[in-house]
Amino acid sequence: MPKKAAVRNASAKTTRGPRAPERVGAILKVLDETYPAAECALDHRTPWELLVATILSAQCADVRVNMVTPALFQRFPTPAAMTKATLPELESLIRTTGFYRNKAKSILGAAKKITEDFNGQVPETLAELITIPGAARKTANVVLGVSFGKAEGVVVDTHVFRIARRLELAKADTPEKVEQELMQVLPRDHWIRFSHQIIHHGRKVCIARNPKCRECALEALCRSKDKTWQG
Repeated sequence: MPKKAAVRNASAKTTRGPRAPERVGAILKVLDETYPAAECALDHRTPWELLVATILSAQCADVRVNMVTPALFQRFPTPAAMTKATLPELESLIRTTGFYRNKAKSILGAAKKITEDFNGQVPETLAELITIPGAARKTANVVLGVSFGKAEGVVVDTHVFRIARRLELAKADTPEKVEQELMQVLPRDHWIRFSHQIIHHGRKVCIARNPKCRECALEALCRSKDKTWQG
């Protein structure tokens, strides 16, 4: 049976709404088959590097962040080393990521907090991570999931926010509320990889304007009002 036909049949069997377990399971199955190796696109070697890269990724493409971080980490490879940086030094190194003044303050603040309060090690709990400057819940979830394999939440970036609503897995109007909805409908063992898969899908297929619905493996399960093609 063709892939889309199989998905369509799974969709037809779902009678309890868009967030019914059968439909959610069908979506996750397609994502696993389509993006089996999806992973974080930010280059990093340590939890500290990932934390900094995630801070830099706010309102900035991951490709640009990956162009900036090699020189940054070569100069300041650890939180302790970063505490010795000056704001003008940091601003110069990260300028092209945008909002560089605020990001420089956050990175320097994070380095001092981790060095002084966590013995130079990025903490492994959500409660501790969100006390670090620049590490709001989304950033904390990235670090916990990627570096420590801990699923304490779902990363909701612009792609996840958009596509979760298009797929009717969530309907809230803020990333924080969408995360809470996703945590209710997704099995916990999918929380980490779901975000990576959806981010890849959002970059390649389900783009913000004129989504490539004809190419979408999830098309048969999607009833979004802004679909550009119906199979």
